[in-house]
Amino acid sequence: MNTLVAVSIAPFGVGDELAEHVAQVVKVIRQAGLPNKTSAMFTEIEGPWDEVMQVVKDATFVLAEKGIRTSVVLKADIRPGYEATMTTKLAALDKALEVFDE
Repeated sequence: MNTLVAVSIAPFGVGDELAEHVAQVVKVIRQAGLPNKTSAMFTEIEGPWDEVMQVVKDATFVLAEKGIRTSVVLKADIRPGYEATMTTKLAALDKALEVFDE
């Protein structure tokens, strides 16, 4: 079943600058091979439910296994019969916005 998640995985108690730790998380996500896109606050991952959830788990534990307290915020969109929703949702939005540009 196709699943699109927006996930934020962040460490606590490691100082003010988190980029080094977040980079470790994003590296795990990117190496998993599922479609993904990282923005300033979330990373989107798309694929079958079990695969996406495994990536989230693996990315979370890259910090937790080092003894770092880790926060996970996750939003999921499960849409049976659809694929590539990470890109098609944006295409639909862009098309709808064209109405306002006219």
